[in-house]
Amino acid sequence: MTRISVNKCNAIIPFLSFHSSSSSRSFSAKAHINVDKEVNCLDDAVSLFHRMVRMNPLPSVIEFSKLFKTMINMKHYSAVVSLFREMRILGIPISDCILNIVTNSYCLRHRIDCAFSVLPIYLKIGIPFNVVTFNTLLGGLFAENKVTDAVVLFKKLVREKICEPNEVTYGTVMNGLSKRGHTEKTLSLLRIMEQGNTKPGVYTYSIVIDALCKDINLDAAINLLNEMKQKNIPPNIFTYNSLIDGFCKLGQWEKVKTLLSEMVNLNINPNVHTFSILIDGLCKEGKVEDANEVMRHMIEKGVEPDIITYSAIMDGYCLRGQVDRASRVFNVLRDKGIEPNIFSYSILINGYCKKKNLAKAMQLFGEISQKGLKPDTVTHSTILHGLIEVGRIGDAKKIFDEMLRVGPTPNICIHSTLLFGYFKYGLVEEAMLLFSKLERNREDTNIAFYTVVINGLCKNDKLREAHAIFEKLPSIGLIPDVRTYNVMISGFCREGLFDEVKGILRKMEDNGCPANNITYNFIMQGFLRSNKISEIVSFMKEMAGRGFSFDATTTGILINVSKENPSILDMIPDHS
Repeated sequence: MTRISVNKCNAIIPFLSFHSSSSSRSFSAKAHINVDKEVNCLDDAVSLFHRMVRMNPLPSVIEFSKLFKTMINMKHYSAVVSLFREMRILGIPISDCILNIVTNSYCLRHRIDCAFSVLPIYLKIGIPFNVVTFNTLLGGLFAENKVTDAVVLFKKLVREKICEPNEVTYGTVMNGLSKRGHTEKTLSLLRIMEQGNTKPGVYTYSIVIDALCKDINLDAAINLLNEMKQKNIPPNIFTYNSLIDGFCKLGQWEKVKTLLSEMVNLNINPNVHTFSILIDGLCKEGKVEDANEVMRHMIEKGVEPDIITYSAIMDGYCLRGQVDRASRVFNVLRDKGIEPNIFSYSILINGYCKKKNLAKAMQLFGEISQKGLKPDTVTHSTILHGLIEVGRIGDAKKIFDEMLRVGPTPNICIHSTLLFGYFKYGLVEEAMLLFSKLERNREDTNIAFYTVVINGLCKNDKLREAHAIFEKLPSIGLIPDVRTYNVMISGFCREGLFDEVKGILRKMEDNGCPANNITYNFIMQGFLRSNKISEIVSFMKEMAGRGFSFDATTTGILINVSKENPSILDMIPDHS
């Protein structure tokens, strides 16, 4: 039997301890057990279990496995673990299948630490590890975003030959890596797999194709599709859906038509997901009428729209500002017995927020909990932004405080939205208190988050504090992007500090971050406000030479300045 050491990945994991004991069982003829018919709820499952453990002879381990699998399907993960503990206490024989089910129960509860604690039980009772065990553990690690631990475990399995990875093993790792943007590593693992004993099939190829499509690397995705065909590995519906989604996002509808024709020729019928992708792509381009036509076509083909399909149509109407029509679709799907999910609620809430109809948005937000759903961070971010836009910063703060009490845990988007609101309404002290707390707690931050803070300080006449934060960015491992530089340039321009502006421009050049049209407009606005005539003339020429032009704000300031100094209009180059 192969042993696996409890390494750093799970060293902190507490082992389960069980005590064997005997229990009296009633003697009876072997009863027939039909888990599918007898178990409709948790009480049924527990009752059947207690009846099973009193039987003599005991039901086979297969019957216990069937019961636990049914409970897993019913999402009673904790109950599975509790009944497994009873089995151990009663000394009832267990199998690798039961141990795998218990491991999976822990993983589904996001308790990978406890899942690893099942491994010593294998060793204690002499059951060899199998590939299913480690596929489950790998999936659990990725589910808890422990990518490094998952990769370490996978390498250990291969190097120490603990068990032979199968296609599911590779697929689990590749899927986990690709979902976190590690497309190159996913592709490399596919190439390694091609050289090993376990050859990739349509499942693993489809994972890589999906990752490439999400990276908008459609040429590489098509090349991999052709490679599959050359190896006589026929693509499936998942392969084509990924490709169609990629081309829809780019608006390459001729390519989409080609792929759909190819599917039909291979007797692969578009499913509800395929049609939903097409509908979403059309709606994103504002072609809601065409999207509705596709939905009519899918119904004619016997494919019923689901909540994702209807949500895409709703989003299409909201993007066109037709929230009332989106609301009608929302009501239609409820009439059809399709329960709205958190995504469909968020779409409609966002639509009403953009229309500044916060009464309706808040009504829907309150309805979510009444329907037994939980608002996620996207829903909260949407409603917070809507409240801030109409000046209801107090209500936004109440929702934020409620998140801190009952969840979900605010993320970087929520924090950025609230900070933006504080700064927008001059609540600098509140903003900086929150900012300092987040820094102390080392909360997840990025350059966009810091840009919100720097911009807020600049607009509230706190240029020195903004510049101090800007200067420390490299020391905390963050590289300013063009928006961060533009925010700082705008702040200096408002104060007429053009030497500092030149310094920022030099930094941009040194860091390979070229100035854009916004950069030049901010600087031109500063020159105009400060009446720097000579600088205005030379800068206009530079803008024209770089192909940049005045935006509406710069044009407005120019018109106001020209009223006092009409000659300035004669200085404008032809292409400005």
